[in-house]
Order: sequence, then structure tokens, then C-alpha cells
Amino acid sequence: MKRLSLVIAAAVANLALLLLLVAVGGYLLLERDLPAVDQLAQSRLAQPLRIYSLDGQRIAEFGEQRRVPLDASALPERLVQAILAAEDANFFDHPGFDTGGLIRAAWQLLRTGEMRQGGSTITMQVARNFYLSRDKSFRRKALEILLAIRIEQNLSKDQILGLYVNKIFLGNRAYGFGAAAELYYGRPAEQLDVAEMALLAGLPKAPSRDNPLVNRQRALERRDYVLGRMHALGYLDADGYRRALAHVDTAGHHGFAPQIEADHVAEMARAWMVERYGDAAYENGYQVITTILSAQQRAANQALRTGLQAYDRRRGFRGPIGHLPAIELDDQVQLQARLRALPTAADLLPAVRLSGGEYLSAAGPIKLSDQGADRFGARWQPRSGDVVYVSQGADGWRLAQLPQVEGAFVALRPGTGAITALVGGYDFNRSRFNRALQAQRQPGSTFKPFIYAAALATGYTAASLINDAPVAFPAETPDGYWRPENYTGRFYGPTRLREALAQSRNLVSVGRRRFHAPLLPQVRFRGRALAAQPVPGAWHRLRHAAGTGRWLRGDRQRRLARRSLRGRARAGFAGSGAVAGAAGGVLRG
Repeated sequence: MKRLSLVIAAAVANLALLLLLVAVGGYLLLERDLPAVDQLAQSRLAQPLRIYSLDGQRIAEFGEQRRVPLDASALPERLVQAILAAEDANFFDHPGFDTGGLIRAAWQLLRTGEMRQGGSTITMQVARNFYLSRDKSFRRKALEILLAIRIEQNLSKDQILGLYVNKIFLGNRAYGFGAAAELYYGRPAEQLDVAEMALLAGLPKAPSRDNPLVNRQRALERRDYVLGRMHALGYLDADGYRRALAHVDTAGHHGFAPQIEADHVAEMARAWMVERYGDAAYENGYQVITTILSAQQRAANQALRTGLQAYDRRRGFRGPIGHLPAIELDDQVQLQARLRALPTAADLLPAVRLSGGEYLSAAGPIKLSDQGADRFGARWQPRSGDVVYVSQGADGWRLAQLPQVEGAFVALRPGTGAITALVGGYDFNRSRFNRALQAQRQPGSTFKPFIYAAALATGYTAASLINDAPVAFPAETPDGYWRPENYTGRFYGPTRLREALAQSRNLVSVGRRRFHAPLLPQVRFRGRALAAQPVPGAWHRLRHAAGTGRWLRGDRQRRLARRSLRGRARAGFAGSGAVAGAAGGVLRG
């Protein structure tokens, strides 16, 4: 009997030694792959790039991760309790891993053959979110445990909790509880009640599947589970628990909603930031304050669209954009879903004509005013099922259509060059081409005042005589010459400068080298509005004097745009834009 006891004891000792050797060997093998965690407390969390107007109105946001960092030392007590109840009730007591949780996960694996529970503590989740992948393997779990131990040795519990609260993914591009509170409830985390905090605390298990925007019922079930855990742990008394369960949840989408429409401006600012900071522009929390004034931008949007629509309406209605069969007109719910799937542009909404003559849009039934009141649509014979665009004006809803013509609008401060309003087209989602910066066009006679102003600056007077006579310049044309003409096709002989400007005479502007040669370089230097596209050959420069050359407005406007973002930082330019870092410091201003 004694001998048997000795054999058993020796076997147990050998087994223990073997397990120890295996553990030491595994640790030495895995330890080479463990990253350093001493800088974890100073980790920079990704924050999106945000664009604002000069008066603080939101324009756009760029970046994969929405984040509103919370101060680790000032987290709401109820939020901490909800997180502990949902994820790690023993957080303040364990060394980074919870033995009980790991045993339950191992038992679940043995019983079902599936790794349904990971037994991860908050510290282990921090290790995984910052350093590891999400694959379910024993090696990753071992690394997670070892990293959690290291993190616990280097950081305080409050620091670890702060990292978790600001890093965890909670669905719909919301990372961290600060961003989730504003996304789902439109309020800061500290202003949420306990039921709302419990709902957020229940999201980490399946944030994409169980968030309230995708599956409200499942989100409420997880909320009730977290509230039950809070009650069981003593965080909520019986009355508080009942009130929280009875709370009517109001979660919805309250993301970064633009306050003014300036998509072409946002794209300019985004490109400017990426050019200087690379992909870090999307992650470092920069805030770009442009020189756009919200009131002027709204007026520019309205003016351009009103003008384009008026021009297009004068050319008549081109017909419906589609037609639905009569069998689909009875189910209004499905019909509205179909209408919501159709493209919209600016203030135009798709609507369908029903069998009774009324119209239904995605927003609901509408009453359409007489489509022939301004002769627009007078020849159209409407049929049930016709799908058309409608817009809302001062006199109610009216028939509309997408303009086939495009345009642009730019407003500048003459003294500084700061852009206060910019619209690059009728609708950014319809066409992202920025006609204010990228389009080439002939400026026409609007450029001639600069030619004549430069002439006056170099000694000419309004009474100076210039011969309006035929001229020819060597050019890259089929016959080797460029022969400019006046609009009338006539020649007027000696003409005073004032008369040439009043009558917009092309030949006076380009007709003699002694007139144009010294002037165009000065116009390019002194001109505040545009800079000619650089092209070889003197005859090309002369075409600009006649207004027939091609101009790339962006060659000048792009510099104005960039400088108005930079503000006063360069070359004495007096814009007023700025770029602020995530910590609030002004990087450029």
C-alpha cells in the first residue's frame, strides 16, 4: 500500500514537472512574439477627419472610425457598472485573466466541441483589440493571456478600463462608448440613463448584428440581460431595476450630420489634407476650419440650382424617368420602398402618379400643382404609373426634372482671396467633377478689362489710338497662321482705347505687338481673378487677350483654395482657415 502511494506520488510529481516544462517551453516560445506594452497608455486612437465652415458649421467627416474619446479618470459610474456587469464582474480583482471564466470556456469546448465562450476579461480584450487578431485559436488565446498579464503589470486598472471604453467596436463605425452614445442617442455618454448605458454595454458581444439599428429586439434583450446582471451584482436595487426595464428605448441614428451642403469644398479639403499628411489625415482627428461662410454657401447652392432649373425648364419637360405597371401601384408600402431606391439629386424627389391622379413620393402622398402653369409639362399627357421628379417650392410641390446643363459658383474675398462659397456642380453625388476648379473654359471678353487696365498702367490713356486692322500671327494651324477677327467681321481702323473697350474689339487687344507684348506678363502677375493655362507659343498668349484661349480656372483658384485653408501662414496671404489637431492645437492657421 505504501509502495502504491509512492508510485502515485511520483507519477503526480512527474506529471506536474512535465506540465511545468511544457508551460515554461510554451511561454519561451510565445514570449518572442509578445509586443512591448509599456507605451500602451500613450497609444493614439484613430479619430476621423472633420471639415467645418469658418462659423463652425459641420460640412463633412472622413474616416473609417467614429470616435469621441472619454476621459479614463472621469467615466460615468453607471457606465462602468454596466460594462463590468456585461463583460467582467471581477475586473478589479483578477491579475488580467479570470480562472473561473477560462474553466467555463474550457468546459463549454469539451461539452460541445465549439469555442462559443472565450472567457476573455476586459484586459484580455484590450490586448486583443490593440495587438492581436480575432481568429479563434489556442495560440491566440495563450498570447492574449500573456499580454493581459503584462498589461496589468504596466498599467493601472483605470487606465486599462479607459483603453477598453475608447477602443471597443460598437457597430456602425462607432468605436468607443463616447461615439456610440452620440451615434445611437445623440447625447454625450454622461447624459445617458442607466437603461441606455446598459444597451451600449451589451453591444460588444455582436456589435454589427445586435445593435439597435439592425436588430432592435435583440439589442433590447441584451440590455435586459445587462440590467439583470447589474441587479444581481447589487448595482441596481429592485425599484431601479424595474424602472430601467420599463424604459422606452429611443435609439436611432444620430451620426455626424452635415449642417451645410458643401461637398465639393469637403473634397478639396480632404485632398489637401491627404496630400500633406497621407493616410494619417483620416486617423489623427484633424479638424479643418475652412473659410466658407455657411450663409453664403447656402445662398450659392440655392442660386446655382435655381438658375440651372430655370434654364432647363424653359426648354420644356422631357418626359417621365420611368413607368411602373398598374399591378404595383396598389401596395403603397412596397411602392415607397421602390421610390426610395431611385436616385435623388439636390432637392428633387422621385414620385409616381397613382390611378386616381394623385402622386406618391417616398415621403408620402403629395399634391402636385398644375404642371402647365408655366408651360413646363404642358404637352405631357400623364398616365398612371409614370415616375417623375418633383420639387417643393413656395407654392407647393411641382413637376421637375434633372437639368441637363451644369454650372459652378465661386465667391471670394477680393482683398484676401479667401473662398467664402463654392459650388462645383448641380449635385455632388450626381457628378463629383468640380467645375469651379477643374473645368477649362473660354473667359470671353470678361478678361479684356484686365488687358486695358494693364495698358493704362504702362502709359496708355483712354484716348490712345490703336489701329483696328487685319493681322496674322504664325500659329500651329493648317495654313500656319492665326488671323483674329472682330465679332462683326469688320475692321475699323484707328480706334481710341475707350471705344475699343466699350465695343469689345478683339483686334485692338491682340493686333499689335507693341500693345500686347509687355502687357500679358503683367496681366498674369497683377490679375487677381485667373491665371492662364501655360501653353507654348506666342499666338496662344494672344488668344487669351481676345478671350478665345482655354483657361483652367483651377490654376489660380486652386492656389486660392489651398491658401484660404492655410490662412495667413504663407506669403503674406490673408485668408483665415486653420487645421487643428486632435488635441485642439492649431497646426496651420
